[in-house]
Amino acid sequence: MTHALRMQDLRFRRPHGFGLHVPSLEIAAGEMVLLAGGSGAGKSTLLWLVAGLLRADGGTIEVAGQRIDAMRESDRDRVRARHIGLVFQTHQLLPDFTAEQNVALALMASGEPERTHLSRARDLLRALGVERTGAHVTDLSVGQQQRVAVARAIACRPVLVLADEPTASLDAESGAVAMDLIQRACREAGAALLCASHDAGMQGRFQRVVDVRTFVREEVAR
Repeated sequence: MTHALRMQDLRFRRPHGFGLHVPSLEIAAGEMVLLAGGSGAGKSTLLWLVAGLLRADGGTIEVAGQRIDAMRESDRDRVRARHIGLVFQTHQLLPDFTAEQNVALALMASGEPERTHLSRARDLLRALGVERTGAHVTDLSVGQQQRVAVARAIACRPVLVLADEPTASLDAESGAVAMDLIQRACREAGAALLCASHDAGMQGRFQRVVDVRTFVREEVAR
């Protein structure tokens, strides 16, 4: 079986005492997994470890068969840019750039010819329902900004998409639309999805639910 993500004996501890220990976690190519748990339970911390934005204290993390835990920072940046898509609660779009520019910037490390970046960005945005591809993101609605963020996440044809509380700031109806969008985009891109959410109503959407609280080290749990 091909794995998008494989973690073994992962250990992480913050100076204030909060810690995680993941004996084993594997996500198959194209699989959709919900990382459940309340606020402050460690969901975002685990996603940041997977993305290589935090350094683990021990264990292994493989993304697309590459051990990012053992890499230098520059190499982790390269793997993240080419193989991992990120969807944040607040989108994290660049306000002074257009929708297509935000997506095209994600393609800079893709290895695709630079001359194709804008056209691919436009195609992705239109496929996700964003017609005003040349508009600044600040001139778009919150829903349209979410679509830009999803297009950016899948632009490099990632093996794995990490979504951190992507519906937390939305009402129930808008949240359902956003999750439909994220999951459809991942299916069409062939990407696995690891989505962190404290919303128990999301569980029926996923093939598997993993409770992050099983990874909190009891001796340091808050």
